[in-house]
Amino acid sequence: MRVARRVVPGVIVAIAAVAGVTWLGLRVRPKPFAAYAAAPSPLDVVEIPTGLPEAAERFARASMGKNVPQIHSAVLSGRGWIRVSGIKFPARWRFTYQAGEGYRHYIEATVFGQPVMKVNEYYLDGHGRMELPFGVIEGEPKVDLAANLGLWAETVWMPAVWFTDPRVTWEEIDDRTARLIVPFGAVTREKPEVFTVWFDPDTGLLRRMVTLRYRDTEPERQVWINEVHGWMEAGGMRIPSHVTVTWEDQGQPWISLEVEEAVYNVDVDEYIRAKGL
Repeated sequence: MRVARRVVPGVIVAIAAVAGVTWLGLRVRPKPFAAYAAAPSPLDVVEIPTGLPEAAERFARASMGKNVPQIHSAVLSGRGWIRVSGIKFPARWRFTYQAGEGYRHYIEATVFGQPVMKVNEYYLDGHGRMELPFGVIEGEPKVDLAANLGLWAETVWMPAVWFTDPRVTWEEIDDRTARLIVPFGAVTREKPEVFTVWFDPDTGLLRRMVTLRYRDTEPERQVWINEVHGWMEAGGMRIPSHVTVTWEDQGQPWISLEVEEAVYNVDVDEYIRAKGL
């Protein structure tokens, strides 16, 4: 018993020390990634299409002006945080897109600015693949559906595509809200993938997107919420500078993304299929 009394305080001190160091490490932001080394191509523009719902047309003009740039690819980089098992890790990230077709997400969760977990997520050729620290998920139809919705939600960083891709349709709800109907493989108008989109009544800019999305391979879709908290200029557009993503049943965001670089119409054919930075 005497030994136990001597050991326990030491253990408590050690645990407290480790907890304190970890707490400090989780408050250190990682350095940003180096700029993406590729020369962008000039952006051609087209007129905003006619026949849009009032809220969608207002958003197009608020975010792009009179004309819409034609976007084929994009690379966005930034920092923020990601929640893993309830712990909020500082993170840095780079997302690569073939507009309306696919993406690669590369995320580093960090402690003291150093990566402790790396994530490579892909949505290519209509299929999703998640390379996570605890394993690989692929070949799952629900993952494919979820990844497709992720692609179209993240098109908020290249909103021109919502107005130039002929597969995308807008439907009016009211003067502040619209439905965004997006494609998925052979999905038709009889079984669309749909977002409900809210716009700021003063600025016309997008505030919130909500849809039903599969979380991993769970049996039922869950309410999935994307919210915009700020805006910046890039590629002749106003794009979100800060986005959070939340599963409604969790009650708080699981990831927060702050954009620090956005480049458009660069060659991503090889980079989007690579691994890591």
